[in-house]
Amino acid sequence: VQLQAFGGGSVQAGGSLRLSCAVSGSFESYVMGWFRQAPGKEREFVAAIGWGRASTYYVDSVKGRCTISRDSAKNTVYLQMNSLKPEDTAVYYCAADATRLSATTTPMYWGQGTQVTVSS
Repeated sequence: VQLQAFGGGSVQAGGSLRLSCAVSGSFESYVMGWFRQAPGKEREFVAAIGWGRASTYYVDSVKGRCTISRDSAKNTVYLQMNSLKPEDTAVYYCAADATRLSATTTPMYWGQGTQVTVSS
């Protein structure tokens, strides 16, 4: 499985970005998600989406502002981020796992990061 993330950029606070992660391989076999790592901080879980009817999970700090979705026809997972804050500034990583993605698990697969910078 290979993951390729893109869509990062620089925005002002309150702005929006949509991150995309293109997946090669058995897309429907994996739980998909996003993590992020801010300068000087550990990588943290942001959001995940399951198989089938696609249950979604978010870290509290992005609930209500971010939406994760997946498009099986395009083998792509998205993270729509609205009302961005300076504290959302980080490198965002796409991830995949056969069973679960959360703050306490290590994904089977990582994509390269994409930088998101939010200025105040």
